[in-house]
Amino acid sequence: MTSIFDRPLKARRLSRLGRRRRIANTVATVLVSLSMLIALTPLLWLLYAVIAKGYRVVASSTWWTHSQAGITPFLPGGGAYHAIVGTLLQVLVSAAISIPVGVMLAVYLVEYGGGTRLGRAATFMVDILSGVPSIVAALFIYALCVATLGLPRSGFAVSLALVLLMLPVIERTTEEMLRIVPTELREASYALGVPKWKTIVRVVIPTGLSGIVTGVMLGVARVMGETAPLLILVGYSQAMNFDLLRGFMGTLPGMMFNQTAAGAGVNPVPTERLWGAGLTLILLIAVINVGARVVSTMFAPKKS
Repeated sequence: MTSIFDRPLKARRLSRLGRRRRIANTVATVLVSLSMLIALTPLLWLLYAVIAKGYRVVASSTWWTHSQAGITPFLPGGGAYHAIVGTLLQVLVSAAISIPVGVMLAVYLVEYGGGTRLGRAATFMVDILSGVPSIVAALFIYALCVATLGLPRSGFAVSLALVLLMLPVIERTTEEMLRIVPTELREASYALGVPKWKTIVRVVIPTGLSGIVTGVMLGVARVMGETAPLLILVGYSQAMNFDLLRGFMGTLPGMMFNQTAAGAGVNPVPTERLWGAGLTLILLIAVINVGARVVSTMFAPKKS
C-alpha cells in the first residue's frame, strides 16, 4: 500500500515520463516534417523547371490547335495537337481494356477464388507483370502481333503493350481497397437477402471507389510517359493520324524523343518544344486526375 509520503516521488516520476514523451513526440514530428520537405523539394524543383522552361510554348494558342506537319526542327511554329490526340487515343484504348479486366480480376481474387489454384496462378502472374520493364512488354507485343500474326506496327499495338503495364497497378490497388471494406457491410447486405453479385456492385465497389480511382490514375500516369513501346511498335509522325490500326502516330513522349534527336539542348527551338511537350504531359495527367476525383466523389456513397 502506497503511503502519502510516496506520492510526491510517484508524481515526479510521472512528470519525468510525461516530459520524455513530449520530447519524443516533438522529435518525431520534426523528423517526419523534415522528411516530407526533403521528399517534396525535388518534386517542386522539377515542376518549377518544367513550368519555367515550357510555359512560353504552351501559352501559345497554336500549340493546342496545330501539328508539326511541314515544320523543320529549326523552324519555329507548329504545335502539339497531333501528339496530344495520339497520346489520349492510345491511353483511352489501353484504359478501356485494363480497367474492367483489372477490377474484375481483383473482385474475383477477393470475393470468390483468392485461395484456389486459379486464384494463386492469377496472383503469381500479376506479380510478374508488376516487375516487367516497358521494353519487355513492347517486345512481347511485337513478337506476338507483328512478327507472328503479321499485323502492322500501329498505335493499337502500343495500347496492348500499355495494357500489360497498367493492368497490375489497377489490379493491386483495387484488390487492397476491396480487402479493407468492412465485412459487416457485406454481412448486412446478405442478411437483407441481397445476392452476392449485387452486394459487390452496389456496396463493396462503391465503398472502395475512391481508392480504386486512385489506382486507375496511377496506372494512367504510369503509361502516359512510356517511350519504349512507341519506339518499337509505332513510328513517330509530325502529322495528324486518328487511325490506331495503321500508320505512324505522334505522341507526347515520342515528340520529346524526336526533339531530343533534333538537337534539344543545343538549339533553342527544339529545346522549347521538348519542355513544352513535358509540361503538356504533366497538365494532361493533372486534368485527368482532377476529373477522376470529381467523378469518384459524385458516385461515392454519401455519409449520413
